[in-house]
Amino acid sequence: MPRTVRQTLNELMQDLEAAELHAGLKGLEKESLRVTSDGSIAQTPHPKIFGSALTHPWITTDYSEALLEFITPPVSGLDENLQFLDEIHRHVVTHLDDELLWTSSMPCVVRGADNIPIARYGTSNVGRMRHIYRRGLDWRYGRAMQAIAGIHFNYSFSDTVLRALQRQRGHTGSLRDFSSRTYFGVIRNFQRFGWLIPLLFGASPALCRSFAGNQELGFSEFSDDTLYEPYGTSLRMSDIGYKNKAQAALNISYDSVESYIASLTRAITTSDAEYERIGVQVDGEYRQLNTNVLQIENEYYSFIRPKAVARSGEKPTLALRRAGVEYIEVRALDLNPFEAIGTNMETLRFVECLLYLCLLRDSPPISPRERCGINRNQGLVARHGRDPDLLLQRQGDEHLPLRDWALSLMEELATVARVLDEGRPETPYATAIGNARLAVGDMSRTLSARVLEQMQVRQEGFIEFALEQSMLHIRQLRARPLSPEKEAAFAAAAQKSLRDQQAIETADHLSFEDYLRHYMQQDALAAVESAR
Repeated sequence: MPRTVRQTLNELMQDLEAAELHAGLKGLEKESLRVTSDGSIAQTPHPKIFGSALTHPWITTDYSEALLEFITPPVSGLDENLQFLDEIHRHVVTHLDDELLWTSSMPCVVRGADNIPIARYGTSNVGRMRHIYRRGLDWRYGRAMQAIAGIHFNYSFSDTVLRALQRQRGHTGSLRDFSSRTYFGVIRNFQRFGWLIPLLFGASPALCRSFAGNQELGFSEFSDDTLYEPYGTSLRMSDIGYKNKAQAALNISYDSVESYIASLTRAITTSDAEYERIGVQVDGEYRQLNTNVLQIENEYYSFIRPKAVARSGEKPTLALRRAGVEYIEVRALDLNPFEAIGTNMETLRFVECLLYLCLLRDSPPISPRERCGINRNQGLVARHGRDPDLLLQRQGDEHLPLRDWALSLMEELATVARVLDEGRPETPYATAIGNARLAVGDMSRTLSARVLEQMQVRQEGFIEFALEQSMLHIRQLRARPLSPEKEAAFAAAAQKSLRDQQAIETADHLSFEDYLRHYMQQDALAAVESAR
């Protein structure tokens, strides 16, 4: 019989101190659109006062020149992550003049694709590659989808925890191999149970009608300019967002690091007939990096990713092959429009509990039948998660009410929380799980329900709601200016990033065509090297 989480955890803690459960590194990546005071996407370039989007360690851009991305350094403390994210926000809003940071995951007013400026990263080969990759995303999926924002939570378990688990499971190989195997077990279980994140913390049940353009998306009408799903939780994670139909046929394996690399490599090296029709260079201008199913690995959108720290110019799959899985990237969190920095400690503590549950639970390979059920569950929860009659599919065969399954998982999460709370008299992890359990019992407590309630109470559409929250947050952040010392540190980082970009541009010696060919051929070169 499968071991219970309680049994596994009790045995593990005989070999560990509770503090060691918190010693792994964590980091946050948070996206936010710069918008004008009327709720339109800012058309101004990335402000130079923030330095180079190519080389700045903490402030960059994602898809669009207007889509800021804030990155916290990897540290062990969740409080340190949130403090640094807060400091980035306070620095940025001081220098935004009349612009705002959009508080919601779904974009503001989209006045056509041309009003979503694609990010630029200078004249270096790596900078040009980043820009052309984003052009390819435009040709393949459209720019509106790329303007969606979220929060990524990077997480690693400490080596001490992994070694203790390795001893418990009787694995005699290297720690690197065991870690990769274990992280993929976590990823598979997160695929199974990760729908809890949009259910509880999804905050995008509505969108501006301009996002849909002329598409018929099957939504209800909230107001003249707002579409919504009455029971929706995270349209960002639905089939109109990152779970888009264009990638539905991809069969990426999570059985092992080797099968993951092989299946992802197949996607980035196999040409696609539709993308061949788009072309690569047309009239002397690049439309995309190549015609493959995926231009590069990052084009594959997923709830959660295995990650390794890549060397300069190294492809992510080759970094995984070289170093194994070093951490995981949880990509399921919407921006919380009720928080000035987009998230809070209770949310991250819940996610941490869930990751430990995924670590401790048995995690067999995902069969094709179960994969279909997992994809179905994720889509249903994103669009209809608060429907009291919603049924989910477990292990590919059993159908059961979402609420029953969620409450069952809450019992296991409570067991994890009690151990994570050891030595903490205020029991913050138990509080996070307790509040999540209350939200499962009363869906009006979920973030998505609170968003719709505020819109109904205020009698305002999505744009009005999000704009009001954005204005509130920028006032709150500006009311707490950074110290002169902190501002000086950000200014120094910005200046250094500009010098670093210039150095990269000066050092380029290959043509862009040669640089791109060399980058794309890394897999073949690595295969030859490993065969020697």
